[in-house]
Amino acid sequence: MSARTLRITLIALTLIGVGVATYLTYIHYAGIKPLCGRNGGGCEIVQTSEYSKLAGIPVALIGLIGYVGILASLLLPQSENGRLATVAMTVVGFGFSAYLTYREVFSIQHLCDWCLSSFVIIFLLMCLSVWRFLRGEQPARAPAPARERVAPDSAREQAQPLGRPPLIGPP
Repeated sequence: MSARTLRITLIALTLIGVGVATYLTYIHYAGIKPLCGRNGGGCEIVQTSEYSKLAGIPVALIGLIGYVGILASLLLPQSENGRLATVAMTVVGFGFSAYLTYREVFSIQHLCDWCLSSFVIIFLLMCLSVWRFLRGEQPARAPAPARERVAPDSAREQAQPLGRPPLIGPP
């Protein structure tokens, strides 16, 4: 995968994550039920649980801020520092999302499809951004310069086998 394709893939995944986090933030502040699975699934239970806020801030808003930060790091001019910033944010985001998924499974005992989709998105972002960082700078390939073809000085040079000394005198 080229560096350009990888960056575009990361940007596309991040935009999907921004969409998911925006929706979850909106339903939190609007106080409406999330569209989720059959009979609302576990989304409403998860979205209204004690784990849906951290220090009074909805975790969906924290996720949205994280995705926007990741997007900003991807839109910076290409550099090692920019790639490192992307890795750092995706690793932290994955850790936070893994913790929340753990709480869904073991504390709340309900799963939210939207939250799980965000977990998958941040997992993919983390894996791809680590790969992008580790492979380093991938300069664009310039076309190879055309070689000049030099005509032999004489027919004798052209017929001379490789590895043999040139013939001296008439043949």
